[in-house]
Amino acid sequence: MNLKKTLKLYLVTDRQGLCDEDFLNRVGLACKSGVTLVQLREKELSSRDYFNLAVKVKLITDKYDISLIIDDRVDICLAVGADGVHVGDSDLPINVVRKLLGPNKIIGVSAKSVQSAQEAAKQGADYIGVGAIYPTQTKVVTQHTSIKTLREISQNVSIPVIAIGGIKEAKIRHLAETGIVGVAVVSEIMQAINIAQKVPNLLKELHKVVTNE
Repeated sequence: MNLKKTLKLYLVTDRQGLCDEDFLNRVGLACKSGVTLVQLREKELSSRDYFNLAVKVKLITDKYDISLIIDDRVDICLAVGADGVHVGDSDLPINVVRKLLGPNKIIGVSAKSVQSAQEAAKQGADYIGVGAIYPTQTKVVTQHTSIKTLREISQNVSIPVIAIGGIKEAKIRHLAETGIVGVAVVSEIMQAINIAQKVPNLLKELHKVVTNE
């Protein structure tokens, strides 16, 4: 796997306002249209419901040969055979996650400073997600991270870095020369009127600012 290419257009799911059928249809259309990775993020579901939803999403990502990352939940990742997890400050320590998942799973970590990003890399993270770069529409509580800090993190870690938080098609150009390999997108895709058009447009903008080909 070329992780840099895999991280180029990283869809973070959000079921807000969607029934399960519509949610799965949107994820499927996004995969068909060119997203390079899907992270299933659910903060309020029970373990059973999270597992059942993850099974359905993995059927979609498998169909399109796209990696599936589970937000926070190492147990769900292992239960459905997902490709990895994304963890934050309040989740299990990275070295513990690595021990549980083994050497071949992907571990992504959220970081807001050069120091925390370097520590994550040292502990075994495979990539760093930096943000929120812009204000977000999701229910997840976020703290602003400047483009300057994003650039500094990219320059000071050896693992891939992606930008997350309020990323819109028109704002991607502002991320040029930050050293990122991709962006994580939530509402810009999940709430798009035309996902089949939106995803290629995002990829076109990303092609101008990332160097992971």
